[in-house]
Amino acid sequence: MSAQEKIWDIPGGIHPAERKELSNRTPIQQAPLPKRLVLPLGQHIGAVAEPCVVVGQRVRKGEKIAEANGFVSAPLHAPTSGTVSFIGPQPYPHVSGMLAPAVVIDSDGLDEWVDLTPHGDYRHMASAELLALIREAGISGLGGAGFPTAVKLTARPTQKIHTLIINGTECEPYITADDLLMRERAGELVSGIDILVQLIQPDQVLIGIEDNKPEAIAAVRGACSERSYQVRVFPTKYPSGGEKQLIQILTGVEVPSGGLPADIGILCQNVGTCTAIHDAVVLGKPLISRITTLTGEALARPGNVEALLGTPVGELLEFAGLDTGKLNRLIMGGPMMGFTLPSLEVPLIKTSNCLLASTAVELPPPPPAMPCIRCGECAEACPASLLPQQLHFFALGQEHEQLKAHNLFDCIECGACAYVCPSSIPLVQYYRAAKAEIRELEQKQLKAEHSKQRFEQRQERLRRAEEQKEAERKARAEKAARAKAAQAEAPAVAAAAPADEALKKLKIEASMAQVALKKAEKQLAAHDTPELQAQVAELRAAAEAAQKALTNAQAAAPAPTPKPAGDEALKKAKIDAAMLKAQLRKLEKIENPDDDQQAELARLRQQLEAAEKALADLESQAPAPAAKPAGDDTLKKAKVELAMKRAELKKAEKAGADEADLQPLRAALAAAEQALHAAEAASGKPAPELVRTERPGVDEKFKALKTEVAFARADLRKLERDESAAGEALEQARTRLAEAERKLAEYQT
Repeated sequence: MSAQEKIWDIPGGIHPAERKELSNRTPIQQAPLPKRLVLPLGQHIGAVAEPCVVVGQRVRKGEKIAEANGFVSAPLHAPTSGTVSFIGPQPYPHVSGMLAPAVVIDSDGLDEWVDLTPHGDYRHMASAELLALIREAGISGLGGAGFPTAVKLTARPTQKIHTLIINGTECEPYITADDLLMRERAGELVSGIDILVQLIQPDQVLIGIEDNKPEAIAAVRGACSERSYQVRVFPTKYPSGGEKQLIQILTGVEVPSGGLPADIGILCQNVGTCTAIHDAVVLGKPLISRITTLTGEALARPGNVEALLGTPVGELLEFAGLDTGKLNRLIMGGPMMGFTLPSLEVPLIKTSNCLLASTAVELPPPPPAMPCIRCGECAEACPASLLPQQLHFFALGQEHEQLKAHNLFDCIECGACAYVCPSSIPLVQYYRAAKAEIRELEQKQLKAEHSKQRFEQRQERLRRAEEQKEAERKARAEKAARAKAAQAEAPAVAAAAPADEALKKLKIEASMAQVALKKAEKQLAAHDTPELQAQVAELRAAAEAAQKALTNAQAAAPAPTPKPAGDEALKKAKIDAAMLKAQLRKLEKIENPDDDQQAELARLRQQLEAAEKALADLESQAPAPAAKPAGDDTLKKAKVELAMKRAELKKAEKAGADEADLQPLRAALAAAEQALHAAEAASGKPAPELVRTERPGVDEKFKALKTEVAFARADLRKLERDESAAGEALEQARTRLAEAERKLAEYQT
């Protein structure tokens, strides 16, 4: 043996009777097409698939009937054409006999395929496209565990897979499905390996096969003759087919406790999985069938069949000549790691590699368990170098911390310890129960921790909100106190107000009463109703009362300094023009005026034009005012010009004018400001301090921080609703939300 073909041994292991000759003497047969297929939605590790069909819908062979529901999940396809007759709980292959959600298809006997899309030129495809094809084909590990293949093949960015190991060991007694597959379909197997090599680019490919399969070894070596793949043959020993055990046999390297093969740059795939990858990529066929061993002395015609997923196991056993009188136990899987089926109605699923119909003589029931005698046989047989007797005692006492400290989860549940136990203790059952208890407790603790974190985060948010409200209350109280103090210090203006202020107030009230009366009279002229008549009468009385009060006040007031005769008419004309302008602006603010409002606008514009013309005539007739300082007119004109330019710019900005239109207005405003400064300097008056008040713009950083908090909170809620979400992903989402809230709080402070 060359250095390159060196093999290593594993600790422990056993040599049970193989009994493979029962089923490895005949070629693979095609199982009959069943009338009814039951397809459980959970045929793999991870989240169960989500149905994408409805009851009564006709489907064709290969058509997708359930979508992958999450990252660690796989879709499901119709194994034949027919009609979906039921979606709901159905028998499931499990020792508990429990029901599980499934899609039931009644076959139409046509076996009509959906349109397939082969990819024979896959070497020109990107890795992401190849992975997508494998994922959409619904392929999961066919060697037993059932982990979704596409997930397992997803390369880690910081890791290089240097060794690809193909598992053709099939070490458990009775099972020969992989043996017959390698004999008859070695070409498809090597094609599937080629696709994996294209995906992960390993430095070497090792194909491990036990020496009790000479025909399979010859077939695979022949198919690999033009490739550098190495076929490694090693002595038969159970459980050399375990993933970690096979890695140690072929490379001499041990996978660390609690670690994965990928942690040391190695990837393992079963030969059945490789063939399914070939079918999915080269032929375009999804995973809808598998090769299954039908064996046991209760069968007249044991062998291997290619059967559609969802086929009731009772029909397969009937095809193999089941003698129900001889049947003692029906086991799915092998005698070491398989489990007893409670019914013949359960369906075949993706991980069903064997159906063992045994007689009472063939697999007699174990004798009653006796106390452990501390012989150490189990420790010598353990391929993972564990201490099974210690694990047994810790499991009995539910000492979970001790179980974890003694690496309970490194146990592959191969059953070697129970096989050699002279006290007939069912050790594996204790380990399985202990693992389930620990997982359940850890899940509860994780949920409790998540609830605690959510509660603490909510309390923190409430505390911050209350602090902010308290700060706002204090600010309002301080502002009110300052206003009250300023009011107390101010002189009593009302008591010392001159009489002309009261007179001015009466004039305004009389003017407003007259305006209201005129408006009501116009409405009455347009719509003569009793209600408007009453309203006009009330307003007329109010206007007369206001005018009377004004007349009395004017009579009691001291005579004002005589003014030129035209002053009153000029003042009245100014007031009329100002009131008309105010009414016109109010109506112009209406976005979509109706017909009446449009008519009112036209009327007001005409009145304003007439009022402004009358005002201009009066101003031209008025006597020249008293002489003012030379710069006063210029200063006043500069102020008016500045106000007009500022109003024009604001109006344009509000209307959403382009920057090209705004720039001349800004330049005109700046020129008006300079002109005002020059006029102020020429007037001889002290220049006022120019304070420009602008509305604050949007704080972009504050907006970005608030947006990040919102997205982080939404992502966390989505993960919390996903039962299959990884704990690490949840922890990262919580950390992200806490950090975003911290940054926002710091910025607000």
